[in-house]
Amino acid sequence: MKILFIASLHHPEETGASRTHAPPFFPISQAHSFWVKALERMGHTCQVFWRSAPAQRLYVTHRPSRRRLVAGLAARFPELNPAARLRNRQLLSVAIQFQADILVLVGGNQLILPQTLRQLKQLDPRPTLIYTCGTPPETFAHRIERAAAGLYDLVVANDQGHADQWRRLGAPHSVVLPMSAVDPAFHRPAASPPAGPARAEGQIGFVGTLVPSNLYSQRIAALERLRGFDLAIWSVHEVPASLRAHNRGPALGHEMLRALQTSAIVVNPHGDFMPWGGNMRLFEACGAGCLQIVNDCPAVHQWFEPDRHLLTYRSIDELPGIVKSMLAQPAERGRIARAGQDHVHQHHTYQQRMIRFLGLVDELRSS
Repeated sequence: MKILFIASLHHPEETGASRTHAPPFFPISQAHSFWVKALERMGHTCQVFWRSAPAQRLYVTHRPSRRRLVAGLAARFPELNPAARLRNRQLLSVAIQFQADILVLVGGNQLILPQTLRQLKQLDPRPTLIYTCGTPPETFAHRIERAAAGLYDLVVANDQGHADQWRRLGAPHSVVLPMSAVDPAFHRPAASPPAGPARAEGQIGFVGTLVPSNLYSQRIAALERLRGFDLAIWSVHEVPASLRAHNRGPALGHEMLRALQTSAIVVNPHGDFMPWGGNMRLFEACGAGCLQIVNDCPAVHQWFEPDRHLLTYRSIDELPGIVKSMLAQPAERGRIARAGQDHVHQHHTYQQRMIRFLGLVDELRSS
C-alpha cells in the first residue's frame, strides 16, 4: 500500500530533513520515524508531507508588533492566511500525484483545513483518512482539528480517555493503539563495554516534559520527592525552579536513548492528561534495558505485568522507598530490567504495531 503522512517537523536538527515531502522522513525523535521504517520493511511505500516546520514562514510583515499580531491571527485562523491556504493546495497536489491508499494526519495540526480533508477523501481512488494523536483533544487540539473529527475514518489514540473525547467530538471510529513501541535494533541496552560513561549505579533518570505545570503537576510532584537522590532530568523544555538543580539539558533521539541507558533507574510519571497511560517512555525505557518505575495506571496492567517487567507506585509517598530499595538490590534491578526488555522486544515492536494498524484499516474497509 501507499501511505502518505501529513505532519509537522518538530526536531529538524535530528535528521536534516527539509520542509519538502521527500526523504529523509521523520527525525528519529518522532515515533512516526519508526512507523515508516516498519512499514517500508513490510513492503509498503511511504511519503511525508511537511505541513509546517519550525523555520517555515507563514506570514510576511516587518514591524515586530504587527508581526506578533499577524502570527497570532494566522495561527488561530489558518483559513484566512494566504500562505496556509497555499500549503493546503500543495498538499492536494502531492496527494493527487502520490495516489495514497492511506492518509495519516499526525496530531498537532494547525494548518490543514477541514475542507482540504474533504477534498482528499473525494480523490479517486478514495484514501482512508487516519488521525493519530498522543494528547486529549479537549486540552490540546486546535479548533480545526476538532472541527474535522467527523471526517476522520479512524482516530488512533494513546489513551482511552482521549479516544472517548474524539468520539464525543464526532469521530465515527476511535481506538486505543499506542503510537509508541520499540525497535529492537535501536531501543536496546548500550553495547558492552559502553561507548562513553557507563551506567551510573545511583542515578535516577527522567526524560520528558515538565511544563506547563498545570498539565504535569503529578510528574513534577513525583520528581520533587526524589531530589534527595542522584536525580538526572533531561528535557528539551524549561524545568520548574524546584528541579533546575537536576537539569541535564535536552535529550532527543540517540541522546534520549543514551540518557536511559546510563540511568540505574528510570522514573516515568505520566502527565496529568494521560490517566489511562501509555506514553512513549513506557515502552522505550524497557527496551533500553532499564528498570522502570511508573505510576500505577490501567495501561501498565494491560501491556505489562507489574513486579515482573517493571515496578509501579500508587502514591508519590511510596516512590522514594521503592527507589531506595531497588538501588540496594542491583541483582533484582537487573532481573526486572531484563524481563521488561525481553517483553517489549517480543510483544511491543513497531512492526507489530503496524500489523495491527493495517489490520484496523482493513476492518474499516470491509465494514
